[in-house]
Amino acid sequence: MVWIEFIILLAMILIGSRMKGIGLGVMGMIGLFIFVLLFKMRPTDPPLDVMLIILAIVTTAAALQAAGGLDYLVGVAEKIIRSNPSQITFIAPFTVFFLCLFAGTAHIVYSLLPIISEVSAKKRIRPERPLSISVVASHLALTGSPMSAATAALAAILVYPGASLDIMKVCIPAGIIGTLAGAFAVMRMGKNLEDDPEFQEHMKDPEFRAWIEGKGKSGEQSAEKEIKPGAKLSVLIFGIAILLIIMFGAFPSLIPNVGTGAENFAVRADGSLKMGTIIEMVTLSAAAFMMLLTKTTPAQVTKASLFTSMAAAVVSVFGVVWMSSTFMAHNEAGLKHALGGIVQAQPWTFAIAVFVMGALMFSQASTTKTMMPLGLTLGLANPTLIAVFPAVNSDFVLPGYPTLLAAINFDRTGSTKIGKYVINHSFMIPGLVAVSTAIAVGFLIGSIIL
Repeated sequence: MVWIEFIILLAMILIGSRMKGIGLGVMGMIGLFIFVLLFKMRPTDPPLDVMLIILAIVTTAAALQAAGGLDYLVGVAEKIIRSNPSQITFIAPFTVFFLCLFAGTAHIVYSLLPIISEVSAKKRIRPERPLSISVVASHLALTGSPMSAATAALAAILVYPGASLDIMKVCIPAGIIGTLAGAFAVMRMGKNLEDDPEFQEHMKDPEFRAWIEGKGKSGEQSAEKEIKPGAKLSVLIFGIAILLIIMFGAFPSLIPNVGTGAENFAVRADGSLKMGTIIEMVTLSAAAFMMLLTKTTPAQVTKASLFTSMAAAVVSVFGVVWMSSTFMAHNEAGLKHALGGIVQAQPWTFAIAVFVMGALMFSQASTTKTMMPLGLTLGLANPTLIAVFPAVNSDFVLPGYPTLLAAINFDRTGSTKIGKYVINHSFMIPGLVAVSTAIAVGFLIGSIIL
């Protein structure tokens, strides 16, 4: 029976991922309906904590975008990328990594992908190399960013005081080293641009040749966007919010105790506030200050592209995580029996399960909320769960994630592509190298400092 249930689970995830957008959420809800109606499963609590964290964090990022803060950050990142075009294979992914680490979203990379493509092509560096590892770096930054829903979700699952700081202490350096390994892995990936038959064919097009050899030299700045007056102030407010979250995570004694009583969604029985509550209060307060001090209207925030993307993220998490957690809880005893011995003897093998689920779910937050409680059930220690956390970044395996498709479309040389067998695409090598290195480094750092 469990195999039939598992096949239904996978089918809903696969169909939902192909539908894109809210597809995962609505298909997850169909799966939950089947589990309850036909298999008499008892539904678990819906993932309200992750949904509200996503709502709060993305609303704050949307306020930053509406106030012009994201445009300002992208402008700074562009200058860094163009500063040394010959080293773009290393400069671009690290610029992207730190930008996404700060912003807490990988979607900011869309603004940088055409710049990376242009600079590398005009320097005759195969764009596939910096583009592929930059996309992977944008994902890897989220497992460590204090402003990402995935990090907040893991901190909420681990519960113990200082969990968010431990995640950052392990996963940020692990992500940096993983990005470096991925950059080395792509240094000689594919033919050099001048030797690529597809590039030579493109060069026969006068318009393409003019773009490569014409006005826009590789070190030249593109036309700068007009930065809004409150852009720098919004970045400062956003940065203060990040510092407050880190500070409260590192020093829980700074958070007032609100008195003992029955535990609820926001407060533990001992009166301490849950980390999700802190994140939601800090981030939405930061959004309010941005709007008040930069004269950004609520209407401008709700029209921001990041705000509209939030709805899809919340619906996806709602459906697919509720379905998955119900399946896990119903089959907890069987999963413990099947996986418990292996995972306890070789804890790193849990990373494989997380990686596979992440490849199917296309969401770091959903994968975290689905798999990390299972890790606790199987008896894995907190340092182990933190070390395997980068495995949720496997959304590059099936080339349907928006950041991958954007990189392919922005590469005018055609070097970044999906292969004949689908999974032999430009992002597979840097993704596997970067994520596996980050996990290995995570185990090493965790064994030393946790």
